Amino acid sequence: MNSETRLLGALIPSRGYFPDFLTPVEGQYGWDVGLDALRGIHPERLRRELTLVGAGAAPSSPRIREFMDGGTKHLPRLLGELRGYHRAAVEPYWTHIQAQIEAERAARGRALLDGGADELLASLPPMLRWRAPVLECDYPVDRDVRLRGRGLLLQPSFFCRRTAVTLHDPELPPVLVYPAAAQLVSAPAGGEGARRPVEEQRQKTLGKLVGHTRSVVLRAIGDGATTSELARRAGVSLASASQHACVMREAGLVTTLRRGNAVLHTVTPLGAALLKGGAVAS
Repeated sequence: MNSETRLLGALIPSRGYFPDFLTPVEGQYGWDVGLDALRGIHPERLRRELTLVGAGAAPSSPRIREFMDGGTKHLPRLLGELRGYHRAAVEPYWTHIQAQIEAERAARGRALLDGGADELLASLPPMLRWRAPVLECDYPVDRDVRLRGRGLLLQPSFFCRRTAVTLHDPELPPVLVYPAAAQLVSAPAGGEGARRPVEEQRQKTLGKLVGHTRSVVLRAIGDGATTSELARRAGVSLASASQHACVMREAGLVTTLRRGNAVLHTVTPLGAALLKGGAVAS
């Protein structure tokens, strides 16, 4: 374990209990807001959750015991380790992560608009099964989460794998973190283009876009569009819409999510920046 993340590593076991305070609900409003919530955690809650982490360690980690004894005085160190890990392991890939999550959100939003809550819950990945009025989940342990009239925050995650995750404390706002199910359509493989560095290939493709009708097609995608919807909005043929979407996907401007026999195109952060004039091709 890297010395710069030893405390964080002790708090995140490979299996078993994961402390709720590391995933504050306020984090849905942004990274900095989540860190502020963690900074203001009540000492009693901190000690209670650290006790649960320590109970699952074999043998109990001396770093966890040190954290428990010191209480909130160790929070600045933990926040520093979180920032360092985020900088090294998340920030370099943030554009790709955000594109996949936005594609997932677009797909679930469309399901909600098409058929309401039932359609939304039925459209979730296979490890989640909607059998009204119960949402069944593949989960490491047998557990019931009762909403008691509270809403349920559905949170797609790029890092979650195989099973869903929820908070341990039943009194906290109900959150269900589930694997982003986006079946992303990849750019064509093979050929000379596939052997070029990704960024070089994207710059070349971006150059093709500037000043051409693909900007119209990119705008036509809006908050998400199937290929047929894209063709209708942009006033082009179905084949032309598909070809334009393929080129923009190679350039990293569009993410394409497969849903059964149809596909849903969404604009990536890079595509949105280009539309706003924030990206310039060389």
